[in-house]
Amino acid sequence: MRVLIVKTSSLGDIVHTLPAVTEAARVLPQLRFDWVAEEAFTEIPAWHPAVQRVIPVALRRWRKQPLAARRSGEWRHFREQLAAQRYDLVIDGQGLLKSALITRMARVARKVAAPVAGYDWASAREPLASLFYQRKYTVARDQHAVLRLRRLFAGALDYRLSEEAVDCGLTRSAFARPAPVGDSPYVVFLHGTTREDKHYPEAYWRELVEQAAERYRVLLPWGNEIERERALRLARGVENAAVLPKMNLAEIAGTIAGAEGAVAVDTGLGHLSAALGTPAVSLYGPTSPKLVGAYGANQRYLCAEDFPPNDADVRPAIFSGLTPARVWDELQAAIQEAR
Repeated sequence: MRVLIVKTSSLGDIVHTLPAVTEAARVLPQLRFDWVAEEAFTEIPAWHPAVQRVIPVALRRWRKQPLAARRSGEWRHFREQLAAQRYDLVIDGQGLLKSALITRMARVARKVAAPVAGYDWASAREPLASLFYQRKYTVARDQHAVLRLRRLFAGALDYRLSEEAVDCGLTRSAFARPAPVGDSPYVVFLHGTTREDKHYPEAYWRELVEQAAERYRVLLPWGNEIERERALRLARGVENAAVLPKMNLAEIAGTIAGAEGAVAVDTGLGHLSAALGTPAVSLYGPTSPKLVGAYGANQRYLCAEDFPPNDADVRPAIFSGLTPARVWDELQAAIQEAR
């Protein structure tokens, strides 16, 4: 049986889908999965052993330049890739109109009425998406995303949820440690995130870097120029801290996989740390980990007690209880517990 998964983004959302794939493949060994994902994240589903093919889509980029996408042939190529394989079932794990439209395209492309499974009207993030599904499932929205996806896959593929531990299908040993990382023990600090109010105050990061550098090397990855400049400031003058070179997603995964531990703000790379089982502390200020927090073994959360408005000016107040000393103590405890 061949199944097409539509879960295009974001990094954390894709990671949250991996346990459902692992469980489905364990219960039904004959299953083979293909996956539609945004071009920036195609590496992640490809790492899972049950996923045979990943079809890249560039909806984010195409929306900005729709005519260019048509003229370049990218749109046609995407439709051809959807048509290249016959599917017995399509699962929309996103529950959005954009993902539902992709499931519609997959059915039309093959001219074969493979049923589409997804959340029902009350369960989907965008209820109108449910109108595109032939099989609709009620999944309570007050559950963590990992459990919601496991329930959706179990309903769509007709099996009972397993009581075994959640498994993302990734192993730390499968990822090579990049050469710039070196061999001595280190921790990695994932300081970048897209929303301004999710950022841990830079003064706190600096204090945490200085404290951690007394015991470990501290490595600071980055994804854009703003993050690189911040990483340089955090490492400046600290002998045991280093800013990593620009890395692709596989290299960052290798860096995280080889770390003794990690500290992350609410960001996609924090979810990747959880999937790899690297001991980590995730910091939540204006957001809550209840429904979409980093999910996996060796994970700890530190949360602000109150969630103020999304205002960068109040950020230091949001994180005031999450002092560097507290974060460092929590990270050491997570590392020790994982040994």
